Amino acid sequence: MTPTDVTRTDTTSTGETVLVIGGTGKTGRRTVARLRELGVETRSASRSGDTLFDWADRTTWRPALDGADAVYLVPLDTSPSPTPAFVEQAVAAGVRRLVLLSARGVDVPGYFGSSYEDGGPHAEGEKAVRSSGAAWTILRPGWFAQNFSEGVFLDGIRAGELALPAGEGSAAFVDADDIAAVAVAALTEDGHDGEVYELSGPRALGIADVLDEIAKVTGTRAAYVPVEESVFRAGLVAQGLSEEEAVLWTDAMRPIRTSQEAPVTDGVRRALGRPPRDIADFVRDAATEGAWN
Repeated sequence: MTPTDVTRTDTTSTGETVLVIGGTGKTGRRTVARLRELGVETRSASRSGDTLFDWADRTTWRPALDGADAVYLVPLDTSPSPTPAFVEQAVAAGVRRLVLLSARGVDVPGYFGSSYEDGGPHAEGEKAVRSSGAAWTILRPGWFAQNFSEGVFLDGIRAGELALPAGEGSAAFVDADDIAAVAVAALTEDGHDGEVYELSGPRALGIADVLDEIAKVTGTRAAYVPVEESVFRAGLVAQGLSEEEAVLWTDAMRPIRTSQEAPVTDGVRRALGRPPRDIADFVRDAATEGAWN
């Protein structure tokens, strides 16, 4: 953790408790770790976390919320979204601050193709926190760098060939560590209420460029193979995904192919007072942790 990541407000002095929904996920577990390093009373909530939480089982919601003062909310990416109902319960339970993980492009018509009209479940979640009556902050990250190390791209990289419908497009992939740092700042500092942080990395790269960065560190390069959307979608179905899930994943790739994810945004700098982490920093750390072994 860099000095600029250390928050200015000591929440332990007020005895506040933070609930992290999705506490075992990419951004959630990093947020939990940072909060606990700061001495903040933190609950990691998920189906496998230390606090039981299941989006599909609403009986788990209220016990998880009991006594929580602030919530980092990683939503369920389905429509209709359960986020509005959860937000209503959270405020009724006494939660005073909500930090929502949304998505880049939620306010851009057609950003994700036909899958998410009018912003889909992320737009529903944003509307809910804005009208909740609680203090709120919205995070809109683009594609995570960690998809190459612990996400949907990892198996292809390990197999030596990453086939995606991304064409020659590019994206300013954002490090999940930066997303977590912004989440912690919004949960524990003053000055973030009512802010919408568009989060990206410091430069745009194509899929092949990221694979080059990985090769520089690991010595092994996976090949990038551009494929048609229909081929990619059929492959996902063959792997066991439903047709609906396959369409969602395929449409999610579209902003990379069209380079809508390429523009660099200022959210990390505005929230933390420093530039975002570069893809080279991410690759170095992920390699040290054995991501591509």
